[in-house]
Amino acid sequence: MPDAIDLAAVLSTFTEPWQPRTVATLNDYDVRVAHARGEFPRHTHPDTDEFFLVLAGRLTIRLADGDVELGPGQVHVVPRGVPHQPVSAEGADIVLVEPSTTVNTGDSPGAFTAERRVV
Repeated sequence: MPDAIDLAAVLSTFTEPWQPRTVATLNDYDVRVAHARGEFPRHTHPDTDEFFLVLAGRLTIRLADGDVELGPGQVHVVPRGVPHQPVSAEGADIVLVEPSTTVNTGDSPGAFTAERRVV
């Protein structure tokens, strides 16, 4: 039987914001953890929803219809095709669930685009 995954322990192994680590795979989906700090580029995932769970800190998801404010233990799903911009002024630790092939910057590749890293 495999060991349990300690999300806090994984998060303690890196400090770079917006550089997710895959901690588990569920069917064709990755469960990823990341540090959020500052502003992430506005982007869209045309073919998939994106699940956000805040473990610690606060995260704002900027949407055209208004901001979604998340604190510890709160979840929001951004529907496929909806432009969004995650922002965290003070920093947050988050869990993301999305298809394993999903690029973190969606349809807006650039400096924040991260390679898939499995721990």
